[in-house]
Amino acid sequence: MHATRKRHVDWIALALFVSLVCIGWLMIFAAGYDQQSTVPFFNLSTQAGKQLLFIGIAAIIFIPVYIIDIKFWRTFSYLIYALTLIGLILVLVLGTTVKGATSWFTAGGFSLQPSEFAKFGTGLAIAGFLSSYRTDLRALRYQLGAIALLAGPAFLIFLQPDAGSALVFASFFLVLYRAGMPALLYIVGIAMIGLFISALLFPPFLVIAILVLMAAFISSLQLKDHLIWLPAFVILAITEIILWEYLIPLPVILINSLLLTITAIRRVRARFARHIVVLVPAVIVSIGLIFFVSYAFTNILEPHQQDRINVWLHPEQCDPQGSLYNVLQSKIAIGSGGLKGKGFLQGSMTNLNYVPEQTTDFIFSTIGEEQGFIGSASIIILYAFLLLRIIAMAERARSVFVRYYAYSVAGILFVHFFINIGMTMGMVPIIGIPLPFISYGGSSLIAFTIMMAVLFKMDKTRFES
Repeated sequence: MHATRKRHVDWIALALFVSLVCIGWLMIFAAGYDQQSTVPFFNLSTQAGKQLLFIGIAAIIFIPVYIIDIKFWRTFSYLIYALTLIGLILVLVLGTTVKGATSWFTAGGFSLQPSEFAKFGTGLAIAGFLSSYRTDLRALRYQLGAIALLAGPAFLIFLQPDAGSALVFASFFLVLYRAGMPALLYIVGIAMIGLFISALLFPPFLVIAILVLMAAFISSLQLKDHLIWLPAFVILAITEIILWEYLIPLPVILINSLLLTITAIRRVRARFARHIVVLVPAVIVSIGLIFFVSYAFTNILEPHQQDRINVWLHPEQCDPQGSLYNVLQSKIAIGSGGLKGKGFLQGSMTNLNYVPEQTTDFIFSTIGEEQGFIGSASIIILYAFLLLRIIAMAERARSVFVRYYAYSVAGILFVHFFINIGMTMGMVPIIGIPLPFISYGGSSLIAFTIMMAVLFKMDKTRFES
């Protein structure tokens, strides 16, 4: 019985993976479907034909990659990582520029995007680093070492420039958290991201006023009469937010600062000064960050980068025929699908190419229009089950290297899935990353296939003695 089990892969995860690839090809075929065309579907002049070729190549690559022993990936993890870095450097020099980004090697009508394979290499390197018996993420030098592994490829990709692909490397922080990176760093990071978004969403002085008021409230928490202060803080915050446009910013900030000063002094007198030493400098740094974000948005970002942020946070300020067009058409297409969708090959907006990039970045709009809410929800459920299955592989792994590699794959997959679907519905900025296994593109499909093949092989090692 034991010998039989050793031959088995995780058939559920494999079935989910294959299902998503097949659904992806059907949606690519639907997006390029033309009733009047006599061109056969397996024709390299069509995206459906090319994607079918990519699927065949990925299937062929899957087999030898799956056969390779896990020791190879563990031994050469850093070498593979280094090779992907070399690829990222070479593409900056020898690559072809497409839509403003030098991200591709091109030859014979086909293209290769090194950044897709850099995710795989980084996953192996992170797993190798974290599986070392010396690594302790409670120590600063190991924290910096792990971050350096992520920052290298992310920086090179950012130089292309391809901010979307660079952002995907933030997914590895999920792995680092599982490996023991202090939670405080994540709390600070999330707070900074929230502050960054708030500075873009609201007037800077309103953000500063609320920030100072929150600091005053936090400062009052350990005082004996803090419950008396609470209603005053809540009423003041609500009043400032609602009536902000009628108020003079500087006096409001001064009033809030006075409250912070009073609570801070009372806290010092009550011998709770330790937190004030951290709180006040944090407020000062945060105020500096708010002004920097406001300045950078206006004076440093390019107009198209400003448009992407405005489409996300301030769509009412955008031109429906300009920067807002992609997201607007995508949302209309998804909404027009209703509950059951218009049917396979029956999407009018898809057939008439109303949605730009509908086979790549916005392929989820094709699913939404033709398959409706039921089809869209089914795709999300398939991804959710696959992610849960990969996490289960990670947790049942007997090898630390396998565990962190599996979490790396799960993190990459989650960020791609979340951002791609989110941007088609206007929930996140448009940063141009594909929907794994479904979007058109050979580099993405082959890279994810390699990741999955290695993962399936690693998962089998749990049966080995």
